[in-house]
Amino acid sequence: MSVITESGLRAQFPAADKLLYLDSAHQTPLSTLVRAGLDAFYDEALYTAGPKRGWLARVEEVRAQLAGFLGVDPHEIAFTKNTSEGLNIAAHGVHWEPGDNVLLLEGEHPNNAYAWLNQRADGLEVRLVPEDKKWADADTFAPHIDERTRAIAISHVMFHSGQRNDVAAITALARRHGIEVIVDAMQSVGVLDVDARALDISALASGCHKGLLVPQGLGFLYTPRNAEQLPPTYVAAAGVANTRADLVAGPEPVELRPDAHRFEIGNFNLPAIHALGASLSLIESVTTARIEEHVLALGDQLSAHLDDLGIALVGPTEREHRSHICVLDLTGPDWPDFFTAENVRLSPVRDGIRVSFGLYNTADDVDRFASILRRGLKQHAPHAA
Repeated sequence: MSVITESGLRAQFPAADKLLYLDSAHQTPLSTLVRAGLDAFYDEALYTAGPKRGWLARVEEVRAQLAGFLGVDPHEIAFTKNTSEGLNIAAHGVHWEPGDNVLLLEGEHPNNAYAWLNQRADGLEVRLVPEDKKWADADTFAPHIDERTRAIAISHVMFHSGQRNDVAAITALARRHGIEVIVDAMQSVGVLDVDARALDISALASGCHKGLLVPQGLGFLYTPRNAEQLPPTYVAAAGVANTRADLVAGPEPVELRPDAHRFEIGNFNLPAIHALGASLSLIESVTTARIEEHVLALGDQLSAHLDDLGIALVGPTEREHRSHICVLDLTGPDWPDFFTAENVRLSPVRDGIRVSFGLYNTADDVDRFASILRRGLKQHAPHAA
């Protein structure tokens, strides 16, 4: 039985009652509490023409709230546009020489891969590591490390399979070799119980429009150590420590902020940051530990239905290697249109149909989806020729 039983929680997400929403790995529906956070910002803009000093104070309040949520310090958090920007900052900040290499899993999200692949012209070798099982751990990467390996870039949860990679074990291996670890946490933050400090990684990047429940256009980068060793791709006043009070850029040497704030380049996405404050309050009222247990329990329930229906999961079945994402081995071309006609929101991915749960989903949603699947199997073979 689900650990999330509050009757008012589902009501926070009206879209979840308008359609069978099983697509949190793409975008979560807006909650009424987050909408209220956005409205509060827009009301201030409408009636007071923008209290910028107050808005910037709110940025720092939400930064501290996010840092506490992740178990880190506010100065270690930079706000970005999205996961891709954070990953590019980290990828271009790692020091390497021509002939050095970085390791990525084959099939990594392209926005993680391209940040590194784009540097091959300058002499970086990008090694695409084949998966040895349905998740990645230290044993997956160990055979591919040599004295010129400078970084491992890894998704905590893979978008196309739902596998939860063993970041802690990978980082322990990397530290023994002096290798940086860059983590894409887009699919885990806000859904799984992530302690960023405990991961002991070099950098973690995420957007906020999935597990963190806000509209698109806001992300963050966490850099826990030696931020001063990571040169920013762009430099603006927000990241400069010795900006003059009169805002005149003089001939003196530029001194960058010694922390993650050096990566911020100007005006913030203020509406989304207001929304993030509201969403963090909502998530913290439930706790990520309970959300994780909730979505895994829904996955257990779905797996039981799939066994009855003869449908396999593409990703791992073990709880410790699963996430809120379940990819069904349904590859026929008619399935996406069938689910759309049934008012089900989900995503076709490389190897099947991706179902992804959020804190707003219920056991009834899973049973309803299983009934829809059963009807679909009468119309379409699981693997259409």
